[in-house]
Amino acid sequence: MRLGINLGYWGAGMDADNLAVAREADRLGYAVCWAAEAYGSDAATVLAWVAAQTERIDVGSAIFQIPARTPAMTAMTAATLDTLSGGRFRLGLGVSGPQVSEGWYGVRFDKPLARTREYVEIIRKAMSRERLSHEGQNWTLPLPDGPGKPLKLTVHPVREYIPLYIAAIGPKNLEQTGEIADGALVLFYAPEHAEATTLGSLRAGRAKVGKDLEGFDVVPTVPMALGDDVRALADQFRPYTALYVGGMGSAKQNFYNKLAQRLGYEKEAAEIQEKYLSGDKEGAAAAVPHDLIDSTALLGPVERIADRMQAYAEAGVTTLSLTPSGFTLEERLAGLRAGVEALERAGLA
Repeated sequence: MRLGINLGYWGAGMDADNLAVAREADRLGYAVCWAAEAYGSDAATVLAWVAAQTERIDVGSAIFQIPARTPAMTAMTAATLDTLSGGRFRLGLGVSGPQVSEGWYGVRFDKPLARTREYVEIIRKAMSRERLSHEGQNWTLPLPDGPGKPLKLTVHPVREYIPLYIAAIGPKNLEQTGEIADGALVLFYAPEHAEATTLGSLRAGRAKVGKDLEGFDVVPTVPMALGDDVRALADQFRPYTALYVGGMGSAKQNFYNKLAQRLGYEKEAAEIQEKYLSGDKEGAAAAVPHDLIDSTALLGPVERIADRMQAYAEAGVTTLSLTPSGFTLEERLAGLRAGVEALERAGLA
């Protein structure tokens, strides 16, 4: 099992610290550094900035939002980043959610699975440097009633094949991800429930194309906090968990709320969402069960974290992306180093 670092969003006044974290992760031998985007900092610019100031660590989008870019533009960006980084780019994609897709990008959030499949198909064609033509429900290339003609990518990426990941939570999305992608980006991954919530669907998708999970990258992002008081450490992540379970999406369409239900917290998930959407964010955070946080985060001293890392490895994880807690750079760097120590203690390095 390899380690990654997820830097999340940029532009909140901690950019220098984020860069320092990326550079330390590079020095420590972390496999990949991920950056996110929603409706603030874009991931492509951040990844170019990080790649220019690191040497070995891969840089990955977690995620490029599908409604934000045409598939051909995403292929161009991926090829450019791979070239500039010397072959260190990983392309992560996701449909985002209905509020961002429709409210920020003006793109209807309908048939997300079909849109993702078509998007990936076009990217694969473009990245192969064949002349690009496509007829689908969402895109037609070239347009049939104008002067356009099939074009091919002029940039030559360092590698012939850039690994492609999809952010997936629901069973159908996970199954399709197993079928069409090289890896899955997941959140709230509980090792004890991994087969039922994640691996079974991924395996079904792989089987559709005659493959198994060998070589497929399962990449959960996992919050991490060091210390002896596990309950106090878990409390740090109550607002984070409440945001996703209660506030990501709408009352009718929240993938993380449904995941919490599948993890066995059906009643609690409903309460968190009701409180969050009514404006009671503190109440929503207080309603998050401790065990939900503890099962989906790395909490405690290094020895306990090492035991949990072993559980993640046994539950099919191939790249464990950490999000160390802390308000200071020193705390985050300490978390990075503790991650390497825990991996070594677990015998996974």
